[in-house]
Amino acid sequence: MRDDTRRIGLRAIAFLRNYYVRRILRATATFLLGMFVVFALYRLMPGGPLDAMMTQMVQQMRQEQGHVDMARIAHRAKVLTGIDPSKPIPLAYYGYLKDIIIHQDFGQSIAYSDPVFKILFKAMPWSIFISVYGLFLGYTSNILIGALMAYRQGTRTDSSLTVFVLVMNSVPYFVVAIVLLSLVGFQWHLLPTGGRYPSQATPGFNLEFMIGMVRHSILPIGSSFIVGFAGGSLQMRGNAISIMGSDYLRLANIRGLSTNRILTRYLTRNAILPIYTSIIIGISALFSSSVITERIFQYPGVGWYTFEALQYQDYPLLMGAFIFFALLTILGTLIADFTYGLIDPRAGTGDQRESY
Repeated sequence: MRDDTRRIGLRAIAFLRNYYVRRILRATATFLLGMFVVFALYRLMPGGPLDAMMTQMVQQMRQEQGHVDMARIAHRAKVLTGIDPSKPIPLAYYGYLKDIIIHQDFGQSIAYSDPVFKILFKAMPWSIFISVYGLFLGYTSNILIGALMAYRQGTRTDSSLTVFVLVMNSVPYFVVAIVLLSLVGFQWHLLPTGGRYPSQATPGFNLEFMIGMVRHSILPIGSSFIVGFAGGSLQMRGNAISIMGSDYLRLANIRGLSTNRILTRYLTRNAILPIYTSIIIGISALFSSSVITERIFQYPGVGWYTFEALQYQDYPLLMGAFIFFALLTILGTLIADFTYGLIDPRAGTGDQRESY
């Protein structure tokens, strides 16, 4: 019996020492702690959304019935937000997590009178569509242009691209979005100025809807692409320059390999390693910037609904949007941790030593 207990204990210790298990446990703990901090801040903040909601219900009940039933108000607030205001913060947080995990109940939106999960579930594909395409195009251009700048170091091409990237990097993303909207949308009338697809189109696999969806997404994707384009070219250039003198690059030149092959097969592949993590985590940053981008282009995604929740103090919808952004950030970090060894075989999984 004692040997069996010892064997089980050793297996549990070995399981917890596994690199992937440790990363998942840390990511889960970070996610839960971050949610608790935001949850507690909203409960403790004077005049916060929950207090404002309950104050409004008290005034409405006093006008309609002449008296106030705090038990009914607390029950109504729990139905709308998924939070019991009469319970202490830790117990209320536990109940909120239980509703989310078991019932997928994020509460009911105050502004839209619909379940938060339903609103965000419909908006997520649209935000993912414009954000991922913008990030992919932006970082692809970063990698290629940064490698070209390093390979042409000291030439007119290098200096011209450096000046261009520095100028674009200093321009806020919302300024780029406003300029594109003003010129391409309102002045030249080349692309739609708002919406996700034409109002007369029927959503589905039909030509009118798909062409309209692409045309409506060009401006939001274009603004994300320009911001991403200017963000990492200089970092890629610095990484590439640091390995320009490597022996394998000299050998490739001696062998007479073409410039394109040297750039793509040797220089870019090794210079991309230090910025790989930032590329993955950049997904979450791009979703965060979509709050303003989607508002400018009137593109109803998660960012657009987040802005609406802030404007109308829609606490349940705001908490749901925070969970979405936090989950994306943590998943991006996990993906970077788990796949870095595939990009760079020299980086192990950390079973022998911690990477921190």
